[in-house]
Amino acid sequence: MAKSAPKPLKLDEEEREQLQELVNGHNTPQQLALRASIILLADQGDNHQAIARELQISRDMARLWRNRWLALSQKDMTVEERLLDAERAGAPARFSLEQILQLFAMACEKPEQYERPISEWTARELADEMVKQGIVESISPRHVGRLLEEASLKPHQSGYWLNPPPTLPSMRRLKTSAKRTSKHKNAEWLENAPSVLTR
Repeated sequence: MAKSAPKPLKLDEEEREQLQELVNGHNTPQQLALRASIILLADQGDNHQAIARELQISRDMARLWRNRWLALSQKDMTVEERLLDAERAGAPARFSLEQILQLFAMACEKPEQYERPISEWTARELADEMVKQGIVESISPRHVGRLLEEASLKPHQSGYWLNPPPTLPSMRRLKTSAKRTSKHKNAEWLENAPSVLTR
């Protein structure tokens, strides 16, 4: 069975010059330069196998970039934009720093303040509340959990991180004052502190 020839690719002079600049540019990322080389060889009439041999790449890669160039050439995009990786379909949604900080602030507050009939936040409740408050359009409970874990926040231990435990050096000072007065806000925590911290 005879293989069909690849679709012809013809560049105009301006595209050819821009691609050649990318290939010759000292600051051009290697992937971009390689892709530009594929397109220039395809413009010369080379088939996928010849391009693959010349550039020491797979025929699939040569075919991919020829087809992508042809598909994007009808769109109003620069030469460099046509050589960039395509957006990935399942990439996680990105959230701004402000949205993430709003999540952290919400997790530090009691659920009752948001009229939630629970005593401790869960990732699902936080995700629902973020959508309800209009902070994000959507966010999965799993992603909320990952963000909280990265920040070492544990909503189920709200007493712990609303009043963070003292550091080791300051704890030694606080321990003596906690014994003197039970009014100290960390006295209860110090009494229940792990033995390794109370040496």
